Amino acid sequence: MARKRNRIDAGSGNVFADLGYADAKERRLKVELALEVNRLLKQRGLTQARAAALLAVRQPHVSELARYRLNRFSAERLMQFLTRLGSDVEIRIRPRRSRRAASAVRVSHVS
Repeated sequence: MARKRNRIDAGSGNVFADLGYADAKERRLKVELALEVNRLLKQRGLTQARAAALLAVRQPHVSELARYRLNRFSAERLMQFLTRLGSDVEIRIRPRRSRRAASAVRVSHVS
């Protein structure tokens, strides 16, 4: 019996774009920012109640953030959380490196 071969497509590097979301870049940015917020909260060992007080939100919102349910949060609000957690957020705008490369938004963690 002949084995059926599965077709595998290479991803773009953005799962949201691969799934066809119109706002894929914004979704990816929000996830990257939320990853950093959650990393800092975990590093501090804060309860959700203490994290909520620090971030000036209600505890259920911290729960949503911890579960990456990000509909309630804008990228700007996530950046505010990072500053409340003692991080500097830097936005750099520069010309695209090559004409053929797509423009990109990146989040980099710098220690």
